[in-house]
Amino acid sequence: MESGKEQQMDMPKIFESEYRFCEILWEHEPVSSGELVKLCQEKLEWKKSTTYTVIRRLTERGVIRSEKAIVSSLVSKEDVLSSASAEVVDRTFSGSLPGFIAAFTRKKALTPKEAAQIQKIIDAYK
Repeated sequence: MESGKEQQMDMPKIFESEYRFCEILWEHEPVSSGELVKLCQEKLEWKKSTTYTVIRRLTERGVIRSEKAIVSSLVSKEDVLSSASAEVVDRTFSGSLPGFIAAFTRKKALTPKEAAQIQKIIDAYK
């Protein structure tokens, strides 16, 4: 089994504008590139050329697949979010999840429901 750091290294980097594109893709996939152009024009105000550039870049990096004008993802939203959050913890808190949680809860109090959900995750991990 790979460690979180190894899994994170395998995840291609997805930048903010690309992430917004991926959200549209995840919601509609598999989708034709023409339909994706329309959705990106509507939701992101992108030109056709911008959408095709992002499709090409994400295909080259192994994030999506585009075959016969049908686009689908190769990575899940959950995997992208896990990788991004692990990167924040590694970069900002030297990999310390307790340090991250302590800093987070100083600015935002957890609701009892959130605390119970976190405890459930911890219990399942044990």
